[in-house]
Amino acid sequence: MTLKDTAMKFFDACETGKGWAACAQYCAPGASFSAQAGALGDVTTLEGYAEWMKGLLVPLPDGRYELMAVGVDEDRASVCIAATFHGTHTVDAGGNPPTGKSVASEYAYVIGFEGDRITHMTKIWNDVYAVQALGWA
Repeated sequence: MTLKDTAMKFFDACETGKGWAACAQYCAPGASFSAQAGALGDVTTLEGYAEWMKGLLVPLPDGRYELMAVGVDEDRASVCIAATFHGTHTVDAGGNPPTGKSVASEYAYVIGFEGDRITHMTKIWNDVYAVQALGWA
């Protein structure tokens, strides 16, 4: 499987809320995560991020992604994926009544590999825009 194939399988499993159980097979043990986004400030592992995405799809059950671009940098063993996340807050997930508001939030993954396993991912995302669009701030 190519880096692109692995990255896309991981991306789809993560973005459709399948959680770490589905994402782990593509990652090295202890794979790290980073993002300069307050909503993800406490998330430092890919396991934590995969579970965070799984949880996000509870209040946004129609959550889905629209792929914009995929780029592979073989020299740096990395794959960049850009997409737009769409979702509407229709379910109360722990004390937050549904706002009925929708979001279309653009983001990118920069996925680093060692061999055929993902070792790190950075998410580039304007969480403030997304939170405000959903009426959560």
